[in-house]
Amino acid sequence: MTKNIMIVGVGGQGTLLASKILGQLMLSEGYDVKVSEVHGMSQRGGSVVTYVRFGEKVYSPIIDKGEADFIIAFEQLEAARYVEYLKADGRIITNTQQIDPMPVITGAAEYPENLIESMKNKGINVDAFDCLALANEAGSSKAVNIVLMGRVSKYFDIPVEKWEKAVEECVPAKFLELNKKAFKLGRG
Repeated sequence: MTKNIMIVGVGGQGTLLASKILGQLMLSEGYDVKVSEVHGMSQRGGSVVTYVRFGEKVYSPIIDKGEADFIIAFEQLEAARYVEYLKADGRIITNTQQIDPMPVITGAAEYPENLIESMKNKGINVDAFDCLALANEAGSSKAVNIVLMGRVSKYFDIPVEKWEKAVEECVPAKFLELNKKAFKLGRG
């Protein structure tokens, strides 16, 4: 059975590193893995989507609406934007951080209120927490992606040591201690 994970965020947040860690982990577990290219504006500030699919045999890297087992969101508006891709019994794991998109910055739109409550009220399984605060506690606001990986690891029956090994294989050595701390804080 193929599992589908969407990673959604804003350019510059480390969504690619998160997808690389997931891909590395699932390969080490013996799965066939497909990781998509980035869709969207990968420069800082634009919406970015990456797909990670793994299973016995995966033929396509693309996830269609209603197919995602997990949506990992680096920002709550991005979680809400892609909610239609979630399976009925899927789960959104999201950072509670708000990053204003360009229409909000320019005054052409307002940031929607109560996004997480609204999704929960629709019966969507949402695990929302302040990843930025935990990343800062680990030592860098840039570690939000690793905090999220820590949280995601709780939902998989894969030993935590294997997750940590995947982080070690994907993160530059000079940032490893900080990222190990971020992972542990995210895992809780």
